[in-house]
Amino acid sequence: MRRRRASRREGNSPILGHIDLVAFSLFLALVIVGWLMVFSVGFEEFRNMEEGSFLSTSAGKQAIWIGICGLIFAFIMLFDWKFWQTFAYPIYAVSLGMLVLVLFFGANIKGATSWFSFGGFSFQPSEIAKFGTALALSGFLSSYSTDLKNLRSQFISLMIILGPIILILLQPDAGSALVFLSFFIVLFREGLNPSYYIVAGVMAALLIAGLVAEPEKIALALSLLVLLAMSYSLKSKRRLYWVLGAAAVAGASYYLARLDYLPYVLISCLLAVIVLGYVLYQQRNGRLVAGLLFFLLAGSSLAFAANYAFNNVLKPHQQDRINVWLQPEKCDERGSLYNLVQSKTAIGAGGLQGKGFLKGTMTKGNYVPEQSTDFIFCTIGEEQGFIGTFGIIVLFLLLLFRVSIIAERQRYSFSRHYAYCVAGIIFIHFFINIGMTMGLMPIIGIPLPFISKGGSSLMGFTIMIAVMLKLDKHRFRI
Repeated sequence: MRRRRASRREGNSPILGHIDLVAFSLFLALVIVGWLMVFSVGFEEFRNMEEGSFLSTSAGKQAIWIGICGLIFAFIMLFDWKFWQTFAYPIYAVSLGMLVLVLFFGANIKGATSWFSFGGFSFQPSEIAKFGTALALSGFLSSYSTDLKNLRSQFISLMIILGPIILILLQPDAGSALVFLSFFIVLFREGLNPSYYIVAGVMAALLIAGLVAEPEKIALALSLLVLLAMSYSLKSKRRLYWVLGAAAVAGASYYLARLDYLPYVLISCLLAVIVLGYVLYQQRNGRLVAGLLFFLLAGSSLAFAANYAFNNVLKPHQQDRINVWLQPEKCDERGSLYNLVQSKTAIGAGGLQGKGFLKGTMTKGNYVPEQSTDFIFCTIGEEQGFIGTFGIIVLFLLLLFRVSIIAERQRYSFSRHYAYCVAGIIFIHFFINIGMTMGLMPIIGIPLPFISKGGSSLMGFTIMIAVMLKLDKHRFRI
């Protein structure tokens, strides 16, 4: 009886029967928009091509990849849905093997050995590594012995994520490595302690602050914050006066620090922290004092380390990338800031409705570097305007929302974990790519999913979406 019900739910079509048409339609719409934008960027190449050489143009090559991805999608729909959980770890191992091989046999493109090149086509194994890591992490989390409240489970999950990150950083390709942090989204959904994310967020903020501010000023700000916390924690009827006094000290310290008295102010605040810490220790608040002092020491050390690494370890072009993001006023508009300036200009030139398809002057003049890959959002902004860019953002948000619905309705934990992995990867790509075209995120070379030109990126995302839809298609199976 159950088999008959399952077969009726399967539908008549072995490929599209009972597939989630909303998610599939959103995926298809983004792919079509992406090809149109690639065609627009390479329109001059198309006009000047020789007879019968369309497939050698950028749009032609992208069309070939779309066809290949269509075949892969159909093949996955015909494949046994249990295969992906059964062979999750072998697929992950193969993807790691490809990352190792590319270090020795890969082609060096733009300073990174991240690609296999053959027959005029290039393939980036890190795109498959995202899929393999999603499968492996989903397989581990769905195991009965896995409990993210347990340190062992936390450590293994971290190792699954760190494996490809380390290999990709060796290429080096920091942008692709950053995407793997998206897997912490599924760990949060499955119960990883939120305090880890708070600590990581504070550490990231201190590291970024150390890149743009003097570490002594950060240490002063942290010491004043600790001083306020200690004042509030005093067991005294006059606690309010202590807090107001600490606030007054903070204000005076800020004023004096601006008058080049920073070293003396910092030493004075540290002495005040020690004195107030001793008072709290006498009131049997030793653990609180230890925690606050550790926060002060660790935070200051991170700021000093970030500042030292920026000035003494990073290469000039790496420093320029950080300055473009955090301190654009220090950059040359004709040098390191050129990409961002042109990107913003192209997006702003579109206005509300855009200049129209194939009518973007900056797009046709190739003023924006990498405008068919990393900066393809600029093409959308110039030709389709605010309406077009807003529409693309809505499509991505709808896709992410639909993937979340698909994840929550799964009866199998593996399928739920995997769907959230897919949502996290798409979100990080979408957020960083659009953010970097507007100066909100660092320019690190991350493609816009389904839209940027590139066969390996399109294939990787197609495989991830197809497997997710295949698992969802069989969620009624018992």
